[in-house]
Amino acid sequence: MSDIAYTSRVEIRRLGGPTRSATLPAESEPVIFGVHGAIAEHYGVDMTTIEPHATTIDYVVAATGG
Repeated sequence: MSDIAYTSRVEIRRLGGPTRSATLPAESEPVIFGVHGAIAEHYGVDMTTIEPHATTIDYVVAATGG
């Protein structure tokens, strides 16, 4: 069996509602996740009360395409 090559150290904080911040390796500022558009609509989120942010699935799709 091979040795572990990398362990990601990520910290996630809930900021309220669907909004979260994640502290990621090599990033000087936390990354903000939330909801927007059709995803907010699907989950019944009132977008007049929160600021839209990219969702975690947006980041997964971007990472997969990268």
